Amino acid sequence: MPFATVNQIRIHYEIEGDADAPVLMLCNSLGTTLEMWAPQMSSLLTQFRVLRYDVRGHGQSDVPPGPYTIEQLGRDALALLDHLQLPRVDFCGLSMGGMTGMWLGTHHPERLRRLVLCNTAAQLGTPELWNGRLAVLARDGMAGLTPSVLDRWFTARFQRRAPHAMAQVRAMLLGTPPEGYAANAIAIREMDQREAIGRIDLPTLVIAGRHDGSTPPELGRDIAQRIRGARYVELDAAHLSNWEQSGAFTVALMDFLNGGGLPEAARFETGLMTRRAVLGDAYVDQALKRRTDFNREFQDMVTRHAWGEVWNRPGLDRHTRSLITVAMLVALNRNDELRLHLRGSLNNGVTPDELRELLMHAAIYCGVPAAVSSFHLAADILAAEGLLDPPAA
Repeated sequence: MPFATVNQIRIHYEIEGDADAPVLMLCNSLGTTLEMWAPQMSSLLTQFRVLRYDVRGHGQSDVPPGPYTIEQLGRDALALLDHLQLPRVDFCGLSMGGMTGMWLGTHHPERLRRLVLCNTAAQLGTPELWNGRLAVLARDGMAGLTPSVLDRWFTARFQRRAPHAMAQVRAMLLGTPPEGYAANAIAIREMDQREAIGRIDLPTLVIAGRHDGSTPPELGRDIAQRIRGARYVELDAAHLSNWEQSGAFTVALMDFLNGGGLPEAARFETGLMTRRAVLGDAYVDQALKRRTDFNREFQDMVTRHAWGEVWNRPGLDRHTRSLITVAMLVALNRNDELRLHLRGSLNNGVTPDELRELLMHAAIYCGVPAAVSSFHLAADILAAEGLLDPPAA
């Protein structure tokens, strides 16, 4: 377990990937650890040497007495790069990590090739807002903050459809040392980089979440407007967009870092991740086992292009894509695929009521016989999932 002693504290970090690949440095948000980047790692490692670390006050890094400043967090990042003898990196930070990235881009642009600022702000909230959160933390600990934080970090739809992911993020948040959280919260409370970031002259991508309750998208648009030539992407997600829209986030990140166009290996890994999220691990594992020399290229093409590209385009969320897919499969009378995507639609937050309305609509435009068989399929799947009461005796 590697640690670096920098600025009189120990920083926990992990560095993985081909030693000859370009280095991408990832910086975590307030209340998480380096594990917050888990959804992106398999794709990123196809092309980058990835450096992740726990910001001071988080995870397994030290928790020196606070309060901290954004400058301190930036200097920790620089010292870690010096320790690892890495003269220049790509940098991606989310929320507080993005605030660190803005400081680096303003004060030490010579250490960065490209800058990615995700779900972040150059100035955030009022002193009263932060003082209120600090008061809750002092009184109730991390458990007192966690429910409201998670509601800002994720949409209700994601919370319903991804209980395992929610449990992982909740554990990170609850495991954050209260003293570290408070010291970093004060750093954010005291920060205002709005004027300074106008000096950034680096290729910059700004990613925002349309439903972000912590750093609303207008704050991301403000950053993009202040940094000359910055690219702006808005995802159908809340604050932790790299979890809620993991595939679309990864595509946007890697497309930017590659100057447009995702490498085939990265596209496959991203597609596989999305395919698993929608269709489930069990089905995808079986599909991979059934690959032969005859169908392998076809299976890989579907994973790369259908799941790695189209399902991750930013224009429609997965919920909407599921509804469209189900409707088209009803029209085409492809019941094997329909059965699969009816189950997948539930993973994407589609409700039984929405399925019923879709099938009623399909009865008009695709024909009653198609709707009859589709209603039977949907009823069987909903009953198996415990979402449909059995018929009265």
